[in-house]
Amino acid sequence: MIDKSITEGVIRTRTKLRKDLLISIFDEFDGSIMGLSPEKRAEKYLKMSQNAFSFYRGSAYLFYFDTTRQYFPYHTAEDRPTWIQGDLHFENFGAIRSSDGEIVYDVNDFDEGYVGSYLYDLLRMAGSIALVGRQLGYGEAEQLSCIERFVQAYARQIRRFAQGKDNPATYVMDEGMAKGPVKKLLRKLEKRRQAHFLEKVTAQMQTGRVFLENSELAVPGHAEQTLLESAWAFYMQTITSRSHDENHYRMKDIAVKHGSGTASIGLDRYYILIEGGQEQEDTDDTVLEVKEVRVPVPAYFMPYSESFWQYFAHQGKRVTATQQAMHHKADPYLGFLTLEGRHFYVRERSPYKKRLKLKDITSPEDMNRVLEAMGCLTAKMHARADIDVDQGVLPYHSEEEIAKAMGQDPDAFARYLSRWAYGYANQVEKDFSVFTEWVSRNDSTVLA
Repeated sequence: MIDKSITEGVIRTRTKLRKDLLISIFDEFDGSIMGLSPEKRAEKYLKMSQNAFSFYRGSAYLFYFDTTRQYFPYHTAEDRPTWIQGDLHFENFGAIRSSDGEIVYDVNDFDEGYVGSYLYDLLRMAGSIALVGRQLGYGEAEQLSCIERFVQAYARQIRRFAQGKDNPATYVMDEGMAKGPVKKLLRKLEKRRQAHFLEKVTAQMQTGRVFLENSELAVPGHAEQTLLESAWAFYMQTITSRSHDENHYRMKDIAVKHGSGTASIGLDRYYILIEGGQEQEDTDDTVLEVKEVRVPVPAYFMPYSESFWQYFAHQGKRVTATQQAMHHKADPYLGFLTLEGRHFYVRERSPYKKRLKLKDITSPEDMNRVLEAMGCLTAKMHARADIDVDQGVLPYHSEEEIAKAMGQDPDAFARYLSRWAYGYANQVEKDFSVFTEWVSRNDSTVLA
């Protein structure tokens, strides 16, 4: 007969060791590396305390700490890394507008872009699918099936790219290709007017259009405004697809943007209102977002790449290059700048940017179609990332290396990842419980 006091002691010790590890990692990344103030850490941890998926979103460093210390049989060779998105999860897909004005569905966050095994993107995404499934009330079998659906779509599309049946350079998920909820989202956005977002964040005054002041937008201080104005000429030199004259990019107003995403808390963001088109005075202005970015989380755990850091010493350049590599027709306003030694990138704040909401997924068939789209798009971004193969950033074809690493049995590959992800989601839920207890018990002292 098992002595309960022994097993309880083992569980208690394991829990304490895991809690000590969590606290150490949070202190290192949020405290020492990110330099978050006690107030910002409290703000971040409040968001992370909403549910296990929110906790997962805000703790990518914990994910990489865990997974880079585990053995996985499907990695590509260390000298054959892929350009990865770095923080792939269910909510990092959405509708966007490409440079030619087409509304498409794609990956929409590249702040953590880095070079490493493709498998880390799949592992992180698979874990998020399990957690989202639990939010929707899915049981174990349904969660496993969802993850396998995503992985199988990914594997199938990677092989099509490797075999030359599809071209990652032109692959796009538009309304014609999309199905289910993704198709409905794109169709709905086709009816949205270009000025939709502009009218939400600005107002037309006698002196011209300016940003509104509210809980999310504030007037910058004189020093901030001067810094941005001084750095604007440098930004304009970094726009790779620039096709307008200088007056198109003329700054008309600046706002400080509050209310960042979970992982972005503590990083500065600004909205810049530029002239844009001049056909309709003040009604076709364009809103750009200037967002601070730091060293990507995967870089602290992946093998070091000297050539990568030499080429992408500026973190804004890294982020914009990641998006340009992974998107067919990337945002035409992508560029970067520096403010007092801090790195920022610039992008359009598109009026068509929108994610699917869980309430839009009303049946297992809906979820399957969404996950198949996400799987294909993940394969596309991995295969596209070597688009400059002739320039030597990745002097080989990623899709060929990934196809080799996955092996000849995609079903076995999908089963392996689904069972790992289900087990890891269990760990995330345990970590979430430990985390919320720690924060609630120590909210007045632990962040000081």
